[in-house]
Amino acid sequence: MIIFGTKGYLYQLAILTLVCGRCGNPSAHTLRKRVTKFTLFFVPLFPVSTKYATQCTFCGAEQWVTKEQAEQLQVQSATGHGGQPYGQPQQQQPYQS
Repeated sequence: MIIFGTKGYLYQLAILTLVCGRCGNPSAHTLRKRVTKFTLFFVPLFPVSTKYATQCTFCGAEQWVTKEQAEQLQVQSATGHGGQPYGQPQQQQPYQS
């Protein structure tokens, strides 16, 4: 009998101050890397997929970013220029109940 499957790993790469595209607040965002690895007999062997995302600490909204965008955000975090919005500009939407 062969036992195989996948296991997910979550890495926090940086904490940035960005303007959230959902709530519009300038707040801290965590930049995370999610790696799914193939396992054989519960031993992780090689990565199957890698995804990057930012999550707003104010409202909890998560936005997927590309590897290139994640690398740019890490550079901004290291140089201290993490206060600018990223991606395409979001329009303000009125509150609907």
